[in-house]
Amino acid sequence: MRSPSIGRRTRQAYPVLLLVAALAAGCGAPAGRADRWQEPSPVATAAQPADPAPPAASSSAAPSPARSDVKRVFPVRSGNVDYHPTHGGYPGTDVFADCGEPVVAVTDGVVLEVSRVDRFDKRGPRGPNNGGLSVSLLGDDGVRYYGSHLSAIAAGIDAGVRVRAGQQLGKVGRTGNANNVCHLHFGLSPKCTGTDDWWIRRGVVWPAPYLNSWRKDGNRSPVAEVTAWQRKHGCPTSPGRSTGSG
Repeated sequence: MRSPSIGRRTRQAYPVLLLVAALAAGCGAPAGRADRWQEPSPVATAAQPADPAPPAASSSAAPSPARSDVKRVFPVRSGNVDYHPTHGGYPGTDVFADCGEPVVAVTDGVVLEVSRVDRFDKRGPRGPNNGGLSVSLLGDDGVRYYGSHLSAIAAGIDAGVRVRAGQQLGKVGRTGNANNVCHLHFGLSPKCTGTDDWWIRRGVVWPAPYLNSWRKDGNRSPVAEVTAWQRKHGCPTSPGRSTGSG
């Protein structure tokens, strides 16, 4: 469940604008293939071998019928956390917190994909591997919630596993194209083609208004905005088509 400490700063807040500038060439960098994906207890590290990729799901015109009564919580459980409403290149939010802070499921749902190995190489391709260690979750509300740059994935967090709001998925880190800055890249999107749509999974609508609500124990829903985006754009089969730069 969501820690009551979220929303308070026990230490000096991060200099967000400077960090955002430092990350402009990181999370926002475009390019190539798809991140591979996969409940908590002991944590697993980047040294573990990659898990087999789940079969890619077919494209759909809109999120499948979903619950409207779901609870949502802030994705990082920390008293020293900050973020900026904008992001380089495409809609997303970088949530700044110390490396090792818990990253949790925003809502009840099923894990879609997990990447336990950091395959990022600055020589490329960057797009599919920018996230480093990462987890995507299909919420019971039909929205896909994505978090990346983790330092570790919690053991038992695998594709197909059911999780609850506030359950630990991993830890804040700086894997992938994080420019050596500890943070969680957070994205909202519809579920489209599974492991082959990194340009959608990384985020298609701005998360900040929803994060603002969840941080104050609100429950603002991104369903309407995500559904509207998908009705307009469908599931683009390559980056650059109605998905921002990259």
